[in-house]
Amino acid sequence: MTAPEEIPSHRALVREAGRVRLALRPTQRPAPGELLVTTPVAGLCGTDIQMLRGLRDDPAPVIGHEGIARVVAAGTGVPGPPPGTPVVINPTHRDDPSFLLGHNVDGLLQELTRIPATAVGAGLVVPLEQVPDAVLGTLVEPLAGVRYALGLLATARPRTLVVYGDGNIGQLAVRAARGLLGADVRVLLVHHTPEGLEWSARHPVPGTELLGGGKPHALPQIAEGPVAALLATPRDGTLAALDAALRLGGGDLTVNLFGGLPPGASSPLLPGVDLTAVRAANRAGHPVPASFTEATTTEGRRVRLTGHRGVANGHLLEAAAELCRRPALYRDLVTHVVEPAEAARIMNDLAAGRRRTVDGNRLLKLAVRFAPAPAPPRERW
Repeated sequence: MTAPEEIPSHRALVREAGRVRLALRPTQRPAPGELLVTTPVAGLCGTDIQMLRGLRDDPAPVIGHEGIARVVAAGTGVPGPPPGTPVVINPTHRDDPSFLLGHNVDGLLQELTRIPATAVGAGLVVPLEQVPDAVLGTLVEPLAGVRYALGLLATARPRTLVVYGDGNIGQLAVRAARGLLGADVRVLLVHHTPEGLEWSARHPVPGTELLGGGKPHALPQIAEGPVAALLATPRDGTLAALDAALRLGGGDLTVNLFGGLPPGASSPLLPGVDLTAVRAANRAGHPVPASFTEATTTEGRRVRLTGHRGVANGHLLEAAAELCRRPALYRDLVTHVVEPAEAARIMNDLAAGRRRTVDGNRLLKLAVRFAPAPAPPRERW
C-alpha cells in the first residue's frame, strides 16, 4: 500500500475571528513570475497593531512587512535573485494597489511567503549588499520611512525639529535626525504617554529634549528660524498633534504627516485642506521633486505640508546601510524578541487593550524569530 503523499507546510501567525493563532499552512509552489522567501526574523509595526485592534479593515490573514528575507525558490520566468540571496521586500507598489504586503496580500509573519508576480516584476524584491543582523533587520523598512520623511523636511533647512510620538517611528526619527538634518539641529521629542517618557529617559539620545508624557505641556520656546514637525503618531492622534504643531513658535513651518489619517481628515486650523490627499501625494519615492502643499492657518500662519505612503527601493538600501554603520544607535528599539507561539500571545494581548507594556517592559518593536525554512523538496509539490 502506498503511503499518502505528504503535503509540505510551514508555520504562520494567522488572524482568524479576531484572534491570532500559530498554525500550519500549506506551502504552495511559486507560480510563474513569483518568488518564495523565508524571513528568519519578522517585525510587528504600529500599523499591524492597529489591524489587530480592528482600527483598519485590511484583509490579509498573515500580516507583517518588516524583516530581511532570503530567497528560497522562484517560479518560471523569474531570472533572479538566486536562492539564498538576502533581500528586503518593498511593501508598497507605486502603481498596483492590489499589492500591499501584509495588508491585502499575506505578509512576512510566517516561515515562507509567496511574493506575487506584480511585486517581483516591479522590482520590489530588493537584494541587499550591506546586510544588518536579522533582529536589526526588522528596522530596515521603518527606518527607510523615517529617512524619507526627514529628507522631505530637510528641504526646509530647519533649525528645530519637533517629533510628535513616542513609539518606534518617533524614536527612530530622533536617532536619525542629525545625520540627515545637520549636527546643529535642535531636536525635541513630544510624548503622548507617561510610559513613553519614562522609556525615553532611560534610553537617552544625546541632545534630544523630552516633552509631554500624557499631561498638558507648554509649547517649547523656539528661536527664530525654520521649524520642522514630524507627526509620528497613531492614526487617532495625528490631528491633535497637527494642531499642536501649527501653534509652534519660530519661523517658517514645514509639517510631515507621517502618522496615519482617517479618510478625508481635516483640521479646523486648515479649512479646505484634505490632509489624507496631502499625505498620499508622495508615494514610494515619487514624484521627484516631492510634492508639498502650501496653506495658511486660520491664525494667519503660512505652512508647508507634506507626507508620504511607501518608500523607494533606495530608501531601503540606505536604511540597511545605516543599520550596518551604527547598529548600537538603534539596537535598543527592538525591545522584544520572541518565538512564534509567544508572539501569538503578545499579539492577542495587544489586540485586547490600548497599552503597549508587555511582560513589564514597554514594547517598541516586537521581533518574531522563525527558524530559517528550507525549500520544500520539489517532488513533494
